[in-house]
Amino acid sequence: MKEGRRQAGLARQLRRSQTDAEKALWARLRDKQLEGVKFRRQQPLGRYIVDFLSFERKIIVEVDGGQHNEREARERDQQRTAWLKERGYQVLRFWSNEVLVNMEGVLEKIREVLR
Repeated sequence: MKEGRRQAGLARQLRRSQTDAEKALWARLRDKQLEGVKFRRQQPLGRYIVDFLSFERKIIVEVDGGQHNEREARERDQQRTAWLKERGYQVLRFWSNEVLVNMEGVLEKIREVLR
């Protein structure tokens, strides 16, 4: 239970300190704007906190900054993605700059998976 409270507190902190790319994408995902699907942001899931999650569709959208391009971070991301996939989630990853410069393209990729 202690771990769950810690995760919830960390998720609240992450919601307050979203990156520009996360804020921009959340503005387009919130309130069921995309295909009528409800997304949650900075959602604890097991020992992880995912950027955006649709429980009903089991889809996770991650927005990665440059730090995710480092070898150790890539390895952690692969382990995290494998753990999520084992639980039936589909994980979509986008680079922060892709979200900021090509929002419509990012949304179209998410729509394709939702359909």
